[in-house]
Amino acid sequence: MDFIRIMVFGAAALIGSIMLSPVNVDQLGLGQIGLGQATLPPPSPLTPKAAAKAEDQAMPQERGEAEQLTKDDLDAWLDGYMPYALNSGDIPGAVVTVVKDGEILTARGYGYADVEKHTPVIPDQTLFRPGSVSKLVTWTAVMQEVEKGNIDLDADVNTYLDFKIPARGDKPVTMRHLMTHTAGFEEAVKYLIMSDTEKLMSLEDYLKRWVPERIFDAGTTPAYSNWGTALAGYIVQRVSGMPFNDYVDQNIFAPLGMDNSTFRQPLAKKYEDQMATGYSRASEDPIKFELVGAYPAGSLSSTGTDMARFMIAHLQKGELDGKRIMSAETAEMMHNSPLTVIPPLNRMELGFFETNTNGRQVIAHLGDTQGFHSSLHLFMDENVGFYVSFNGGGRMGAAGTLRNAVFEDFADRYFPSELKNGPNDQEPDGKVAPELAKEHAEMMAGNWQVSRRSESSFIGVTGLLGQMEVSIGPDGELVIPSLLGKGGAPRHWVEIAPFVWRDLNSEDRLAAVVEDGKVVRWSVDPFSPFMVFEPIPAHKSPGWILPLLYISLGILALTFLLWPVAAFVRRKYAAPLAVTGKARLAYRLTRIFAVLVLAVLAGWAVAISMMFSDLDTMTEAFDGWLWFLQIAGLIAFVGAVIVTGWNMFLTWREGRHWTAKLWNILLFLAALMIFYCAFVFKLMAMTVNY
Repeated sequence: MDFIRIMVFGAAALIGSIMLSPVNVDQLGLGQIGLGQATLPPPSPLTPKAAAKAEDQAMPQERGEAEQLTKDDLDAWLDGYMPYALNSGDIPGAVVTVVKDGEILTARGYGYADVEKHTPVIPDQTLFRPGSVSKLVTWTAVMQEVEKGNIDLDADVNTYLDFKIPARGDKPVTMRHLMTHTAGFEEAVKYLIMSDTEKLMSLEDYLKRWVPERIFDAGTTPAYSNWGTALAGYIVQRVSGMPFNDYVDQNIFAPLGMDNSTFRQPLAKKYEDQMATGYSRASEDPIKFELVGAYPAGSLSSTGTDMARFMIAHLQKGELDGKRIMSAETAEMMHNSPLTVIPPLNRMELGFFETNTNGRQVIAHLGDTQGFHSSLHLFMDENVGFYVSFNGGGRMGAAGTLRNAVFEDFADRYFPSELKNGPNDQEPDGKVAPELAKEHAEMMAGNWQVSRRSESSFIGVTGLLGQMEVSIGPDGELVIPSLLGKGGAPRHWVEIAPFVWRDLNSEDRLAAVVEDGKVVRWSVDPFSPFMVFEPIPAHKSPGWILPLLYISLGILALTFLLWPVAAFVRRKYAAPLAVTGKARLAYRLTRIFAVLVLAVLAGWAVAISMMFSDLDTMTEAFDGWLWFLQIAGLIAFVGAVIVTGWNMFLTWREGRHWTAKLWNILLFLAALMIFYCAFVFKLMAMTVNY
């Protein structure tokens, strides 16, 4: 059964690693360089004395005891925080920029842009790939065209396209839906990221190649979509009459003085020497330059100081150095048009999403490729922006944890909650009566599926084991094993208001929507703007599917393994096979098809493992293998049901021993179960679009 787990978990890991996802729940992490001059990172972990000093400098302040946000204090804090964290997490390098009141307060580089060459990170020269933070540039371009009257946020996007987005329900997809990730598209993975330039398509060809299925009605359900963002970029291209890359060069980068920023792939020669190398971990081999097929969704390469200029422009409502990229009214619309899906959780704006903390209004975006992990946060009332990017994921996803932690610790140090006891003061008594809390927790218990998913292809197999389990703790609190805190610590979700829970060790909240006495969806603050969790339909529930699937695989495996054993025993004792004629043929065919079923499933495990290890297989290069597996699966899975059913019928008709009857019934049910799983989870979808 291990290969089934490999297959399913491999697919889940594949999607998570290449999605340019906006959030990874929790991850920690190596290096050090100052603005303008390079101070090489220590060759080995810090000494205990240096580590203690770093820990002391990085310690968040007590609630309500704000430090003054000055360059001297911030630089000292960052220089104590970042090198130790990077070394601890096996992360090669990072860039951090902070802006305040229209100026770059600091820009710091840490660690190596290239580990082998010992190239330092220089904030105004080294290019990082901020992944989905790129979307903010695309959404800015959209709002420019909205301001010009070329795009109506609430018009059918088919108005602007030369191909058609199929209808679902009675609501068309609009630009507002694209910007809030509520267009209803399933996940699209193929051609999302690759390294072979020959596989890179034009934006038009990428979009027209395949339109993902819409699995939700427009405007109803947040489901983060890179494909939808690419579609928005294509609309900008069409209404402006200018290629997307030219558009952002001329209308965003040029007026903002972002001279070291580009969406173009591969990089122009002038940028090649500036590009930081991406890594999984600093101690491992580098990752090839990642080419993003849906490039308006994540292909930006930029320096820390260029990203600082972009933050200042948005904090100043579209203006920088006397030049405007949008009007103040348009900027206000973009920054403050929230879509409330699950109150009181963080909401989606037009492109930005809320990451409110300590009672402060913060809008943001996060981004991930395989080699880079980034975040950008704007404290709107404080006129402060915070940007960090890492060129490595680190040990056990350390960069994700560090990215979140440094933002939270920055906020705690300089913008702590003004409430006496922190955010919990917002609730009357901080908890719900134990009896009611237990009742509500029981309504949450079970398995849930995320709205960001694929349903029309083999990627749907991730739905089998990639589900969110919710259970109840001894005190009636929610227990969610997949949502761990910093350092992998379990979270303690305590109900603070009806169907609103808070993690006792952070500001994160979890809330649910209840209809007709049932929980119909829920989410948590880091995800709530763009993803929710919904009940799993009974026909996909792992509660009954997984046990039966494992038993079925065991029956098929035993049937195959005992076949040669039985033949050996008969030969040794000169005992003939007890069945003849059609029954003998059916007997042998059941063993052959048991082998075929197991071989096809093993083939899927190998295929998904290969696709995970080499992103260039997520192109047409792997289509032949996928067609083979689906056709072979159709033959094996359907054939197994037919021949085991025939074998079972003949066993009963000929009145064989009850043990033979029982085993052949189980064999038929096992084949039927595996066919069911292959059908429901799209291993026979007969498509190479995913």
